[in-house]
Amino acid sequence: MIKVLFFGQLKDQLQSAGINMHSEASQSVAALLQKIIEDQPQWAQDLQNERLLVAVDQVMAQPESLVSPTAEVAFFPPVTGG
Repeated sequence: MIKVLFFGQLKDQLQSAGINMHSEASQSVAALLQKIIEDQPQWAQDLQNERLLVAVDQVMAQPESLVSPTAEVAFFPPVTGG
């Protein structure tokens, strides 16, 4: 089971702190994101933001990064600070 978490403004926009996704095999972050959008089409606009950041097992990741069937994946908006 892949544990998918949403943080920051994204959590508020989706009105969800996270979901669990069943997976038999490893897949890319991009493929996982596409599956989430297929399952939750109302989230498409917020999740298709090219500036969205992602971490897999608490390590920053890219769209082509692999996600194991037991991974924790976190999506969050870009962080700003000063």
